Amino acid sequence: MANTKTAIKNMRKTERRTVRNRAAKSRLKTLARNLAKLELENASADEKKSAAVRYISALDKAAKTKIIHRNVADRQKSKWSKYTFAS
Repeated sequence: MANTKTAIKNMRKTERRTVRNRAAKSRLKTLARNLAKLELENASADEKKSAAVRYISALDKAAKTKIIHRNVADRQKSKWSKYTFAS
């Protein structure tokens, strides 16, 4: 157990951040699964494009707030960006 006031406060902050980060990572995984599902179902180009744009935007936000590493976001964006230019 924490012994000082600052350690107790840091534990509270860690708990809040953990919940927030877990929600953001879960959202990323959900968006990625939805995009992969659309690819397997041979969905229309517009559906794939909108799903890819949502996923890439979420990746950028997560990388900006350091929820995921910048290189991970860049790698995923590179992988799925082919759908953002679909016509």
